[in-house]
Amino acid sequence: MTSTGTPPVTAGDPPLTGLRVLDLATLFAGPMAATLLGDFGAEVIKIEHPGKPDPSRGHGPSKNGVGLWWKMLGRNKRTITLDLSKPGGRTTLLRLAATADVVIENFRPGTLEKWDLGPAELSAANPRLVLARVTGFGQFGPYAHRPGFGTLAEAMSGFAAITGEPDAPPTLPPFGLADAIAGLTTAYAVMTALAARDRTGEGQVVDLALIEPILAALGPQPLWFDQLGHVQPRTGNRSPNNAPRGVYRTADGTWVAVSTSAQSVAERVMRLVGRPELVDEPWFATGADRARHADVLDEAVGSWIAARDRTDVLAAFEKAEAAVAPVQDVRDVMADPQYRALNTLTTVDDPELGPLRMQNVLFRLSATPGAIRWAGRPHGADTDEVLTELGLSPADLTALRAEGAL
Repeated sequence: MTSTGTPPVTAGDPPLTGLRVLDLATLFAGPMAATLLGDFGAEVIKIEHPGKPDPSRGHGPSKNGVGLWWKMLGRNKRTITLDLSKPGGRTTLLRLAATADVVIENFRPGTLEKWDLGPAELSAANPRLVLARVTGFGQFGPYAHRPGFGTLAEAMSGFAAITGEPDAPPTLPPFGLADAIAGLTTAYAVMTALAARDRTGEGQVVDLALIEPILAALGPQPLWFDQLGHVQPRTGNRSPNNAPRGVYRTADGTWVAVSTSAQSVAERVMRLVGRPELVDEPWFATGADRARHADVLDEAVGSWIAARDRTDVLAAFEKAEAAVAPVQDVRDVMADPQYRALNTLTTVDDPELGPLRMQNVLFRLSATPGAIRWAGRPHGADTDEVLTELGLSPADLTALRAEGAL
């Protein structure tokens, strides 16, 4: 797809081999989208400010002064520095954009335009370029110029309002949920725009707001309100659509989660816990009616589970073909046999920290699988190499450094 001098693509290469992506984004949705593209073969060039690296390098725990979150978020990316506000930085970015297929950025609306690097200038440099713009609130509207983070999207979308116990405050997730959903969506949006480019020969702009993908993930709440005036309340671990459903404590002090989204599973659960007569109740016939009798069903299931160790509960549910899972923390996840079978967690050798275990690529392709080729690299590690490949001379690099552009 590019003219970057990369080797010809062969049948067994990852599916995005030959795609060049410039990752200008920070924290976290835009960089995650670039990571997902890189996992399946895209050449991703991470562009960071010379004096202000992507803040994810400093988020969360570190080892030997090296941020561990970055090792995952920065995997499969070559890292260069470039100050886009400098004339030399602007010119260099346009030269890079001329060789690229995708640019991903998450500056506040108008920032690229301020540097004369907006869609018009980028398209002039490369009419086939897809520009993905990831912001809190989108490129227009009354909130467009506000600072936007995933936390705000989790609050605005309705997620926090329906999360938590009925008599407790709204609850925000303790991780970047909105960013993760937006990162997945951005990767999908980029591939959609590239598919359109295959037909038209022209790139386009992707405008993605953090507040929108999480709203889509919440399901039909707007439709329910529009048609019925229904506002979903906080119900804790219970569901308004089925019961029994929730987490239940076992005799050995651990927890399991039970789901009965399917009617047949709900019936099998009640027979397993010794309450088959409840299946014959008229209200047991639908998930919504069962949910209105959750107290009865939770008592039946909860008391049965509370009398048994988790191992026995899991074995009995599996034998009964009823849906159950242990409530696991990361220690359990790392040892879980299903995750091991799927190779969900893989080991990546890293020059800085040695072997690292992290989540593998998101899905398996039978013919052209993705792979983690390397973990996140140091700030600016590939600057000279990438720009030399672009045609810059040692004197050019020296001049850019003197300007403060590198």
